[in-house]
Parts: sequence; structure tokens; C-alpha cells
Amino acid sequence: MSTAMNFGQKSFKPRPPDKGSFPLDHEGECKIFKEKFMECLRKHHSDNNKCRQQSMEYLRCRMDRDLMTKEPLRKLGYGDIDSTKERNS
Repeated sequence: MSTAMNFGQKSFKPRPPDKGSFPLDHEGECKIFKEKFMECLRKHHSDNNKCRQQSMEYLRCRMDRDLMTKEPLRKLGYGDIDSTKERNS
């Protein structure tokens, strides 16, 4: 009979990752942005470089609705996209 002895073991306290995981959009608030991004990927055979504008808009939507941590877009790799295009696509 084997029993696990866990006297003195530290308890594991999970915490969410800093980046890379975020809540699902259960209400579909950013669905249209996601659809545009996915359509772009299909059109360009998964070449995400050609869909950066759409992916930026999707992330902006998520940040605006508190579905992910707000960060400057330049820190997420979008510093080279003209800010006037950010809202107009």
C-alpha cells in the first residue's frame, strides 16, 4: 500500500500567464474583427504579415472591452502601422 506523504510540501498557487492567454469572447463583442482577420488569412494562404492591420484591430477591440490587458500597440509589434489607419480599416 503506497500513500503519498505531503507534509511540508508547498501548495501550488496557479496564476494566469502574463501574455498568450486571455478570456474567451463569450458575448461575441469582437467577432466581426476576428472574422475579418480570419478571412484575410484565408485569402492570403495564412500569411499573417498581410493581415497585420486586421490582427491589430482585433487586439484593439479586445483591449477596449477588457478581454485582455491594455498595452500600447507598439509593444505588441504594431509600431510601424500608421495610427490613422488603425481606426479606418
